[in-house]
Amino acid sequence: MLKPQVKQLIRETYQAISQSLPDYQVRKEQNYLVAEIAKTLAGEYDPQRRILVAEAGTGIGKSLAYLLGGLAVAQNQNKKLVISTATVTLQEQLINKDLPFFLQHSSLKFTFTLVKGRGRYCCEHKLREHADPQDGQQALWDEKPKKSDIDLIKRLFKAYQEGKWQGDRDTWPMPIADNVWQQIIADKHSCSRALSHHHQCPFHRARDELEKADVLVVNHALLLADTELGGGIILPDPDSCFYVMDEAHHLPSIARDFASANIAINASINWLGKLELLNRKVAQQISGQSTMAPGSEMVSSALSIKQELGHVASFFNANTSLFQNESTYRFAMGELPEPLTVHACAIRDETKTCLKALNKLLSIIAEQLKDGDIKTKVAEPLMADVGSNVQRLENFFQLWFMLAKEPTGKHAPLACWAKRLEQADADIMLAASPIEVGGLLENQLWSRAAGVFLCSATLTALNSFDFFRHQSGLKEQDGTQYLRLRSPFDYDKITLQIPPMQHEPGNDAYDKELCELIPALLAGKQGNLVLFASYWQMRLVAEKIKGKVKAPLLLQGELSRSQMLEQYKSRCDKGETAIMFGTGSLSEGLDLPGHYLTNLIITKLPFAVPTSPVEEAHAEWIESKGGNAFLQITIPEASKKLIQSCGRLVRKENDWGKITILDRRLVTRRYGKGLLDALPPFKRDIQY
Repeated sequence: MLKPQVKQLIRETYQAISQSLPDYQVRKEQNYLVAEIAKTLAGEYDPQRRILVAEAGTGIGKSLAYLLGGLAVAQNQNKKLVISTATVTLQEQLINKDLPFFLQHSSLKFTFTLVKGRGRYCCEHKLREHADPQDGQQALWDEKPKKSDIDLIKRLFKAYQEGKWQGDRDTWPMPIADNVWQQIIADKHSCSRALSHHHQCPFHRARDELEKADVLVVNHALLLADTELGGGIILPDPDSCFYVMDEAHHLPSIARDFASANIAINASINWLGKLELLNRKVAQQISGQSTMAPGSEMVSSALSIKQELGHVASFFNANTSLFQNESTYRFAMGELPEPLTVHACAIRDETKTCLKALNKLLSIIAEQLKDGDIKTKVAEPLMADVGSNVQRLENFFQLWFMLAKEPTGKHAPLACWAKRLEQADADIMLAASPIEVGGLLENQLWSRAAGVFLCSATLTALNSFDFFRHQSGLKEQDGTQYLRLRSPFDYDKITLQIPPMQHEPGNDAYDKELCELIPALLAGKQGNLVLFASYWQMRLVAEKIKGKVKAPLLLQGELSRSQMLEQYKSRCDKGETAIMFGTGSLSEGLDLPGHYLTNLIITKLPFAVPTSPVEEAHAEWIESKGGNAFLQITIPEASKKLIQSCGRLVRKENDWGKITILDRRLVTRRYGKGLLDALPPFKRDIQY
């Protein structure tokens, strides 16, 4: 239950924050959201299932709400508050703006930090070794470094010594080239806390800050990486955390990408052949007999894997008709032909043996270094070499574990496919991915977390949470709470227009009709954004109407995003006509408040054709169960994307303007009504 003193603390904090915000307006939606977050995390609804899913429209103030409702309860129950986002932009806003403001003006005392993966930090010991002018350490480089590379290392080390740089790649003012960064990167094998000279490495110091911090800001990928390892490896244990999943609509797709794996056959054969050289290298550097048995086992297993991979390559060489005119072949229902299944099982088993032997070699090297039997300058490059092979073999094993899995009728099959790579050696890539990740999220996160708040401006599709619930592994009546809060904005200031059109998308005359309509729909001396279904369509229309429009057309892809926006906003600020053409990728995350956007034109409903093997496999699975993939996947996804697209024009309370959709299917098809009803209550001008 939510304790009276916690309620009082939230009220006091809310009052202090609201008085500190300029032009703050009390919003009942935000107040309600704060209360629901606090009650859910305190276990008031279900002490065993403290999960709240909330769709909160633009302008409600989600970040302030979850800090108000989540932090007080977290501190009262001695939990950490982990805020996970999908984008760097939101992370930066939280770390640089929202959290410092909240800390300064609230009565709550807390510390916060941004959590990054190990690969974003340098290793102090490696940095020192490479920057030392007495021996240069050029032998440690993979290839002979340029003078500019060495100079950069020295500048990095000098700044680090002087406390002007903390060893974080993202905070160096200029991009650090990959070939330089790889020499000083903190990897989990050679930059180990067990080694005394690595205690103060930036990554380990960052982890110390993590232990002390009350609020951790992470991204979805890092959070999923931790949960896949069992939780409590990178981040604190799930049962000691309250999670806030902001931008939660991205979570299922990120989880699916994270759980996928792929390898190239010939490239893997070449790499496995190098393990024999690695074994010789280890034997030369490590004294005694301790490495002989695991080294021999590693080489033997690698040879067996290479032979099996050769059989797999032969299968595809003998079955070139699988690809026909396509570069990709997907195995129907995730079922491999019997010869490939046999080889997949053999490769999985041999890889497990090889991985065990490699890990044994790694632990032997680490022990000898710890005991002083081997010098640091010898051991660390060796550990990094063996360690990188361990990581590569772990990824390799993940694919073959998936490919060797027998499909069952109970669960959705994996998407499995082969792709012909356009390279000189005509390699074949094999890949596998789950098509549904709900079970993974339930097992690794929802069932283990102390509490979870999932939020976004677009979590419903067709006015229902069903689609998101299925994607994310949440079940009806499982104790999860749901909340939908409309934006407090005045939608009467925005008109949704659907003008009469003669043709539907797909008709050859549709693009010609777009070219005729768009010039007349563009508003003079206003900010205009036109969203197209494809780059091809965007360029076609731009080429045809160029002479009919007086203002310059800013096309996505012709300039960098920042350059395009800078030119566009500059014209808006001068009161000139500004026109930006873009594709679906601009329908989310583009912030153009006020006069920067008053005229939005959407050319076509955002129906995604299932073109990737994963999407095709998902549609196939639904159809095999008697379902309708168009109604169950395509329409709900289009509903979310259409809401996001329309949301480009609604960023601030006083925003106004017009949204025009040039797709008559909203009116002529049965599904159109559902798509329209799911949109905010704009003033409508449907000209049919």
